[in-house]
Formats: sequence, structure tokens, C-alpha cells
Amino acid sequence: MYKTTEITSAEIASDNPVHQRLLFPYVEAAKMVSGKVLEIGCGWGRGTELLTQAADHYTGIDKNGALIEALQQQYPQSRFMQANIPPLAGPNGVPLPDNEFDYVVTFQVIEHIENDDLFVKEACRVLKPGGTLLLTTVNRLFSLTRNPWHVREYTADELKNLLRRHFPTVATEGIHGNAKVMEYYEQNKASVEKFTRFDILNLQYRLPRWMLQIPYDILNRMNRNKLHEQGGLAAEIHYTDYVRSQNPAGSLDFFYLAKK
Repeated sequence: MYKTTEITSAEIASDNPVHQRLLFPYVEAAKMVSGKVLEIGCGWGRGTELLTQAADHYTGIDKNGALIEALQQQYPQSRFMQANIPPLAGPNGVPLPDNEFDYVVTFQVIEHIENDDLFVKEACRVLKPGGTLLLTTVNRLFSLTRNPWHVREYTADELKNLLRRHFPTVATEGIHGNAKVMEYYEQNKASVEKFTRFDILNLQYRLPRWMLQIPYDILNRMNRNKLHEQGGLAAEIHYTDYVRSQNPAGSLDFFYLAKK
């Protein structure tokens, strides 16, 4: 399942700080959503149980067919579809209906999408009038190095402007950490800099993404393991150590709510 460090595990101990960071928005979303919910990029199902409990009906869509099949068996009362997105269509290529969902949830997905404008347009299309898109992605200003699995990353205003092309109302929040989380962040930053100092030719930004993905995964796993072994901080972080912030530009991740 965890072929890359980009698919952060709930089972690998050194992944815990990132897993808890990614779990937090699902906990928040479960307090908000109701009715018919679509999750774009459900992955291995980090937040599926939370969303299915909150929704009247849940639909999950992801490009990974094996994960989709496993989730369908685990949650037979819900609907799961394998598809490459955008556009939003089922495995038979038929587009999902217009004005179908009360909420669309997509967490840490848009940074992987080539045509991000179409991605947002499609999310708007399938929402009912008055429906809401809940979207998270990393804040580029807090990235410690280039992530070759990401097509692009955003600043707060860049993401807001993208969403405003299709949504009349966009509420901009962030996800940030308490002192414990930020201490781990600083440890991680110092550790990453020990690796990147050898990149004197700045190859991480000059080489194509595909050439960097395997070296990135190897070094990322080494770094996470090192941080986990050198102290207990990585194991101590819990999703309750993350908070919603009204300062997205100063947050680790963006948490935006766009209403149709």
C-alpha cells in the first residue's frame, strides 16, 4: 500500500506526525458535512470512517483501483469509483451528475493535479447550489524542499484566486501546529538542510520531477526514521496538536471552504 512516502501511513511509526496532521482536517470536516458527500482522492481511507458516519451517503473516488476495491469491501454501504481526475467521471467515462452533492471534500490532492483549474471547475459543477467544497493543500512557504510528487504548490493568495474563478464565496483558513508540532518542524527543517546542503547545483529544482521521485522517497524515509529514533517527539504528536487558524499564510496547510 505504502509504495511512496507520499502515501503517509497510520501504521509506520515515523510517519506519525504527518499522519496526525492529515487526519486533523477529517476530524474537522466530520463536524460540518451532511447529506451527500463526495471525496475526491480518498486514498487508503484515512478519513473514510469519519465522513461516512457524518454523511447520509458517501462517494469516494481515487485513481488507485486496488485501494478503491478494498474500501468498497470495507464500506459496502458507500460508493467507491476508480478514475483519473479531472474530469469527475465514473469508470465508464460517464460524468458525475451536475448539482449532485452537498459537500465535496478533497484533502492534499490538488497539488498533484496538472489541470488544477478544471479540477476546481468540476468540483463546483457536481455541487448543489449552496454546496461547499472543503479543500486542503500544503502552504508552499512552509515546504522544506521540492516535493517531486507535487505538480505545484501554492501561496495563500494563489489558492484563493484559483477558487474564486469558480466559487463566489471562499473562506480562507489554515491548519497550524502547537509548540510541540513546531518543535518537530524545526527539527525536521534542520535535518533536511543537512541533506540539501550537498545540492550545490540546485538540481532539486532543475531536474524533471520523475527523476527525483525515487531519491526523494529514499531520503525522506531515512529522514523520518532518523527523527523518530532520536527522540520521542514524533510519537507524541496527536491530531489534537493541530488547530484551525485564521492566518492561512502563516500556517502549515491551507483549509479553504468554497461555497457554490
